[in-house]
Amino acid sequence: MIALTSPYLWYTTRATGLVSLILFTVVVSLGTLVANRVGGATVGRFELGELHRTISIIAMVFLGVHVATTVLDSFVSTGVIAVFVPLTSSYRRWAVGLGAVAVDLMIAVWVTSLVKSRVANRSWRLIHWFSWLAYAIAIVHALLAGTDARHGVGLGIVLVSLAIVAGAAVWRFSARPTRAAGRTALSPLGSEVGEPRGDQRHRAREKRSTGNAGRQFDRGPR
Repeated sequence: MIALTSPYLWYTTRATGLVSLILFTVVVSLGTLVANRVGGATVGRFELGELHRTISIIAMVFLGVHVATTVLDSFVSTGVIAVFVPLTSSYRRWAVGLGAVAVDLMIAVWVTSLVKSRVANRSWRLIHWFSWLAYAIAIVHALLAGTDARHGVGLGIVLVSLAIVAGAAVWRFSARPTRAAGRTALSPLGSEVGEPRGDQRHRAREKRSTGNAGRQFDRGPR
């Protein structure tokens, strides 16, 4: 294998790591707004949901570049397996291992969001909670493995990002509206709490039958 030790790989790894952290901070914050059903005349809930999904895709792209440049840079012995399997890297085993856990959780959240229509709402919500855990682990990974995250501007970015997400977490649980209970963050027309899907379909058929009967009565002789 040709050794790749260009300093540009290392610079790219450092830069994309910080950018990924900033983007995921925005993603988590927007997800909190969507979950608490924030929206108005200027920026509606649909627009916030679309912005949340779009930025999450951009964040995953930067995360992919961050991981790829780390693997390609042969100055440190971080292989492809270490990206997904924790504690298999000979370079900063614990720091890289935590990064692998964060990557796995982020991929799980992102993939299940892409196929949300095929996943049960309860399962989707459970997996989506992992985004908070993934973010917390990513912060620890940045502090342990990051060259720039322990001092100067890099440390400032990490601390500000952590403060923003911590504030979003407090607001997420303290200000969650009652009307959002039992609904997924991206399904504003979700069902009531605890109502089985069979009952939902039965109730929908009853509504359609009632509507059809009403229309037929209106068309009767006068």
